[in-house]
Amino acid sequence: MATESIERSEIEGPEAESGRCGECGSHAVPSPEEAPETPRERVNRRWNEIMQETRVAQTGVQILFGFLLSVAFTPLFHDLGTFDHVVYVITVVSGAAATASLIAPVSIHRFLSGQRMKDEMVKTAHRLMMCGMVLLAVTIGCTLFLILHVVVPGLMAKLLVGGVMLWFAVSWYALPLWLRHRSARRAAQRNPS
Repeated sequence: MATESIERSEIEGPEAESGRCGECGSHAVPSPEEAPETPRERVNRRWNEIMQETRVAQTGVQILFGFLLSVAFTPLFHDLGTFDHVVYVITVVSGAAATASLIAPVSIHRFLSGQRMKDEMVKTAHRLMMCGMVLLAVTIGCTLFLILHVVVPGLMAKLLVGGVMLWFAVSWYALPLWLRHRSARRAAQRNPS
């Protein structure tokens, strides 16, 4: 009985007491049509969701990174100026860092599998995924800038990249944060304390 309560507290963590998700801070209150989850089911579901998201992000970043590595070996690359070479180096380094961040949850799982640390693994993988997504956005922005700076010289390239990066910020970050805020506001209206 004592080990069961220790296992439960490891799985539940502080969010079980507060009724909030440990990763994003949003309310973990199930909707009426959802069956309630046990703490173990919740942490397993969250881990499986992170692994699915990781698979999608890994594919994209690996293809982009492979493309970036081949650019340095093209004849046109040597004709580019110092500024373009600096942008290329920043792009490749951010792409490598994004790749590391997005693949790290797999390594963490291999090292910690069977150690009864899934809640910690979920929290760490969540943080690495968020970091990897920021680095991926930087990599995409720099890649786009490098291409457009060569194809459309001048201010137009900067405006186009700025517009695309604004769209990334809105669709990847602002929209999810707004939806989370709206959901929390609705939950507070339904359950006034």
